[in-house]
Amino acid sequence: MSSIAINSSIDITLPDWLQKCLKGSSASSSEAEDDRRHSDIDLICRAFEFAYQLHHGQYRKSGEPYIYHPVAVAGTLRDLGGSPVMIAAGFLHDVVEDTDVTIEEIDERFGPEVRQLVEGVTKLSKINFKSKTESQAENFRRMFLAMAQDIRVIVVKLADRLHNMRTLQYMSESSRRRSAQETRDIFAPLANRLGIWRIKWELEDLAFKYLEPEAFREIQQHVSEKRTAREEKLAKATDILRERLQQAGIRCQDISGRPKHLYGIYQKMQRQQKEFHEIYDLAALRIIVQSNEECYRALAVVHDAFRPIPGRFKDYIGLPKPNRYQSLHTGVIGLTGRPLEVQIRTIEMHHIAEYGIAAHWKYKETGGSSNSHVTATDEKFTWLRQLLEWQSDLKDAQEYLDSVKDNLFEDDVYVFTPKGDVVPLSPGSTSVDFAYRIHTEVGNHCTGVRVNGRMVPLSTRLQNGDIVEIMTQKSGHPSLDWLNFVRTSAAKYRIKQWYKRSRREENVARGRELLEKELGKTGFDSLLKSEAMQSVAEKCNYHSVEDLLAGLGYGEVTLNLVLNRWREVVKAQQPVTIAPPFIPKESTSTSKALRDAPATTSRSTDSPIVGVEGLVYHLAGCCTPIPGEPIIGVVTRGRGISIHRQGCHNLENVECERLVPVRWNSAAENSARPHTYPVDIQIEALDRVGVLKDILSRLSDQGINVRHAQVKTAIGQPALMDLGIDIRDRSQLEHVFTQIKKMSDILNIRRVGQIDE
Repeated sequence: MSSIAINSSIDITLPDWLQKCLKGSSASSSEAEDDRRHSDIDLICRAFEFAYQLHHGQYRKSGEPYIYHPVAVAGTLRDLGGSPVMIAAGFLHDVVEDTDVTIEEIDERFGPEVRQLVEGVTKLSKINFKSKTESQAENFRRMFLAMAQDIRVIVVKLADRLHNMRTLQYMSESSRRRSAQETRDIFAPLANRLGIWRIKWELEDLAFKYLEPEAFREIQQHVSEKRTAREEKLAKATDILRERLQQAGIRCQDISGRPKHLYGIYQKMQRQQKEFHEIYDLAALRIIVQSNEECYRALAVVHDAFRPIPGRFKDYIGLPKPNRYQSLHTGVIGLTGRPLEVQIRTIEMHHIAEYGIAAHWKYKETGGSSNSHVTATDEKFTWLRQLLEWQSDLKDAQEYLDSVKDNLFEDDVYVFTPKGDVVPLSPGSTSVDFAYRIHTEVGNHCTGVRVNGRMVPLSTRLQNGDIVEIMTQKSGHPSLDWLNFVRTSAAKYRIKQWYKRSRREENVARGRELLEKELGKTGFDSLLKSEAMQSVAEKCNYHSVEDLLAGLGYGEVTLNLVLNRWREVVKAQQPVTIAPPFIPKESTSTSKALRDAPATTSRSTDSPIVGVEGLVYHLAGCCTPIPGEPIIGVVTRGRGISIHRQGCHNLENVECERLVPVRWNSAAENSARPHTYPVDIQIEALDRVGVLKDILSRLSDQGINVRHAQVKTAIGQPALMDLGIDIRDRSQLEHVFTQIKKMSDILNIRRVGQIDE
């Protein structure tokens, strides 16, 4: 597909800035155009023309030509100070997904930098945020990986989301709510993390409009009604401060009032449990000066002109927020006796406050657009770098989501190391959280802490300004008790990870035992060394088979998942080069008896076992068989027929003549009142308050009766819980195991019974 000049045939209304670009491009001579083909204006014009041609004939839900959307996205990126490469990516961000153009053609026409941005945004566009935990976690992983390669990818995506939210009224009700929830949960916090406040505020207000429409309209009406009176009060305060600053010789660039965005007012009402008329500081005065020194001098002028409110002063200049935001905030009593918030900052601070990371390329002379390529290695993206470091470690979806939430939403507590370095932490964090934030090994060997020079318990909650000194010893190690008070998911994960890895040999042995029972002993050692099993390990996100066995041993990966991956690998191999798994184990005599036995006619009966009609029988307590499992009957002396699972240890020395072929009665299993069968299970879990209650709650939710429960605990050791439950069939038991294994505190769960499958 060749590029064509369409400047004279454009049949839509374009913004002024784009019209100027197109006129400037068309005014150039052919020779001049060849000379400046790689210039900024040429790149922007070629990208627009290419997008216009590809999207021609496509329309949005609103009925307007589709090209209006990429034009709006490019315009937002231009307002943010985006480079020509970013603006071009804004025009082209949908062409790969919505047209026949390939990413290779984008590379060929516009270069590798535009290709990388378009490809990154295209991947993010395919993310569908779902309520299912594992799916959502995987979507997060893909998003942060794209951001790490080039942070501009998410800025283009934010511009895309902003225009979609502005035109959300044309979508269906369900689509509006879904997009609004995604915006509030994901994109607004990301804009906040990047410090792009103008996008963050608008995204929050638009999401608020569709998620709580009644509250939105009510607050909007209240704000509109009081606007005139509020503006008059702000104008009087502005005149007073401007005169005082001039008398003090402070070069004031601007003083203006800024109304608080609607969602911010709503959050404050919810947080403080107040009605709208009880919220007084609905607007803030912003003073912009030229230097840091003048910021503090202006603060003195403000406090001299108006009475300061104790506890309302915050110095974000000396202690910037993680997203680089800097400003002085103070609360004073205004002219009418109501609270008034005043913000004081320099011009550069104001640009960063408005544009965040975009200020890196909008207001800095970087010597070329290539310097705007910002990645996760930058110091200001510590939170993103940590998430990337955990990509391969955090297998549990819920743990990963918890870590995302801890790092995505803004930190509120700032503490200091003994050397004066600032460490941001989540509210409620303890010294153990602090230790793990410094380094994993510092946390693993932490034995005590001094806060502000005094020894305090490790569980002490840290406050703003605390100076924290961690004491370590080589022999020190984490305690399971720490899980009861640490705040951050990172600390919880590292504690559990140390505990699991410190018992690696035991976990490998347990994992081997579990897998051997399913696949059989014959040839098992060779199977573990096979390429097929290595493929299974890689499919389960492990580097080696031993890592897979360790993960299986401490419950990081489920046995069902491993077996499913194993079946996929075996099925894909043509021909199969290794022995298939044994399912289940049978002695030769047992197999012969079953093959030679005549098929029992299925008939409707209340007896759950077919093949023992009219005979006394019982279910063996050694292996407790349940429907869905292959069974065999054994003639006993004085107790009738004993029903065992095939492969039970107690069948190894049974004579063939005593075996009776039996099977489960499908009619009885599908009856309106199905039978239940006793099953004993053992659960190994991290010892914490309420873990048994949580397990029993999950069982109760599934209608599982618990016959007995016994818990064994020891200091520094996991809790062992023996439960007796009533189960309908094997599929229900597997579902129970799956639900319990999803709990992050569960190390292992197994069925009790003598069986070697």
